[in-house]
Amino acid sequence: MAVRISIAITLLVLLVAPVSAQLEQEEKAQLELALDRSSYAPGDEVRLAAIMSIDDGWHVNGNQPSYDYLIPTTLEVTAPGDAEVTIVYPDHEMKPFAFTDEPIAVYEGRVVMVASFTLPAALEGNTANLEASLLYQACDDKSCLRPVTVKQSLGLAIGETGASTNAALFDGDATAAAAVGSGSSGQSGGLAMMLLFGVLGGLILNAMPCVLPVLSLKLFGLVKDAGESRGTVVAGALATVAGVLVSFWALAALAVGARAAGAAVGWGVQFQQPGFVAFLAVIVVLFSLNMWGLFEIQLPQKVAQVGGTSRDGLAGHFASGLFATLMATPCSAPFLAPAVGFALAQPAWLIFAMFTAVGVGLALPYILLAIAPQMVKLLPKPGAWMVMLRGVMGFLLAASAVWLFFVLGGQIAAAWVAFVQLALLTVALFVWLHGQSRTGATARLVAVAGVVLASFATIALATSAPVKVVGEGDGGASAYFDWRPFDETAAIDLADDGRMVFVDITADWCLTCKANEAGVIETAKVAEAFERHDVITMKADWTNRDDIIAEYLARWGRSSIPFYILYRPGQDPHVFPSVLTKGELVGTVEDSARAVSASLD
Repeated sequence: MAVRISIAITLLVLLVAPVSAQLEQEEKAQLELALDRSSYAPGDEVRLAAIMSIDDGWHVNGNQPSYDYLIPTTLEVTAPGDAEVTIVYPDHEMKPFAFTDEPIAVYEGRVVMVASFTLPAALEGNTANLEASLLYQACDDKSCLRPVTVKQSLGLAIGETGASTNAALFDGDATAAAAVGSGSSGQSGGLAMMLLFGVLGGLILNAMPCVLPVLSLKLFGLVKDAGESRGTVVAGALATVAGVLVSFWALAALAVGARAAGAAVGWGVQFQQPGFVAFLAVIVVLFSLNMWGLFEIQLPQKVAQVGGTSRDGLAGHFASGLFATLMATPCSAPFLAPAVGFALAQPAWLIFAMFTAVGVGLALPYILLAIAPQMVKLLPKPGAWMVMLRGVMGFLLAASAVWLFFVLGGQIAAAWVAFVQLALLTVALFVWLHGQSRTGATARLVAVAGVVLASFATIALATSAPVKVVGEGDGGASAYFDWRPFDETAAIDLADDGRMVFVDITADWCLTCKANEAGVIETAKVAEAFERHDVITMKADWTNRDDIIAEYLARWGRSSIPFYILYRPGQDPHVFPSVLTKGELVGTVEDSARAVSASLD
C-alpha cells in the first residue's frame, strides 16, 4: 500500500485547487485609446495615446513612485508583429496625504500616456489590433484599494499614411517623461530587502506551532537516518527541500491564477475552506496511526531503492516537505506579512520569486543538513528508545487534529462536525482492520478501499456542510473586553468623536492570532490601559470567507492575519506588527492618549 506516494500526490493536487472566494475589483479609473493618424503605411511610426480618467477624490501612484513599496502605474501595449514599443509617461505631481508625512508622486484627474512603435513592413491584411493593459492602485486621502488591471483594444487601419488626428493628445507636455523600464537602484534595493524578509519569515515559521507536527515527523526521520550513509542523509534532506519548494510554487501559481480571476488571495486563506481543513485532519490522523504502529508504509521496491536504505524513501521525505508548507500557512511570522503582502500586489514573476524566498527560508534547516550531513550524527543512536519517541510523536500529531476540529467547529454546525469526526473514525477503523488482516489479500484490499472511501467521505461532509453563521453579538468570549463586531465606518466616526478604537482581525485557524490574544491582548495589563483611556475594542472574524474583511486588508496592503490597528482622534491610524507585545500595545495607547490631551490644551 503505497500510502505515502498517494498522500504526496493528493497534497499537491489539492494545494493547487482553485479558491472559491471571489472579490470584485473596484475600479476608480477608466482607460481610453486614441491614435495619431487615421491610417498607417508599413514602416510608419504609430503613436497611441492611453487616456486614464481618474475619479474625483482619488489618485494613483506615478510611474516612478516615491517609495519602493508603492504600486507604480504601468502601461503595457502589444503591437502588431511584436514590434518594440516605447512608452512615456507625463510628469507626476507631488502631493501630501493624511497617511504620509512627506508628499508623494501621484497622478490625478486626466492622465495621458503615449506609446510609440514602428509598424512592421511585412503585415498581412488591411487592419491590425492593438491591445493595452494598465495596472494601477487607486487611493484616497485615507486608504488604498486593491491593485486593478484594466484592458482595452483598438483597431489600426493599414494602407496609406492617413491624416493627422487627435493632435491635442500628442502635443505639449504629455510625452516629456522618461521611457518605461528605467527602474532605479532604490527599487532594486527595496526588492532585495523584501526578498530577504521572505527568507527570514520562512525561517521563523519553523519555530511556529503550526509546523510542530512536521518537525516531530522530521525529528523521528533524522534519528532513523543517524546510522545511514552520507548519501542517504543528503538525498533525504534535498527531497524535503524539493517538497517545500514545489508546494510554494504551487501556492504562487494559485495566487497568480486567483488574482487574475479577481479572487481574494492571501496567506492561509485556504483554511477558510472546511473541506481543506478536513483533508488536513485526514492526513494528520493517518500519520498519527502510522506513528502508533497500526500500519506500516511499504513503498514499491524500485521506489525504495531510489530512496536509499531509508525505509521511507525519497517519496516520504518529499511528502513531509509538502506537509510542512500546508501546516505552515495558517501561521504568520515577523517579516512574513509585509513580504507576502508586497509580492501579491506585484507582477507574476515577483510573486513566484517571493514565494520561492519564503520556501527557501522554511527549508533552510534541511538545506544546511544537505550541505553538512555530518550534523545528523549529533543525534542519539537509533535504539529501543525510539519506540517511545515514536509514540510521543504520534500524540503530538493527534493534538494537531484536535486543533483542526476546533477550526472546523468555527466554520460548520456542531452536528456536521460530529459527522466529520465519525467519518474520520471510520478511516481509523479501516486502518486497524488492514493491520489485523496480515494474511488475507482480499481483506487487506477491502480495508484499503475503506480507507480511501472514508477519507473522501470525511472531506465531502465538511465541504457540503452549511457554513456556520456568526451572530451580531459574537465578538468572542472575553474576561476583560466587550468586543464589538468590526465596523470600519463606526471606528472612524468614534475616532472623530474623540475615542480610540482597537481593531483585531483574527480567525480560528490562525495560531499566531490565538497566541497574541492569550499572551498579550487578553491580559490584565492591557485591559487596565484600555479601560483607563476608554479604548473601544472591535473584532473581525475571518475564519470563514468574508469579502469585506479581505478588501479591508488589501487596502492596508496586507494579505494575511493577524492584523491589528488602532484608530486615534486627530492622528493617523496605527498598524501593529503581526507578533504583538504588551509593551508596544500599551505604549502606543499611552502615547496616543498623550497626543490627544496635548491637542486639546
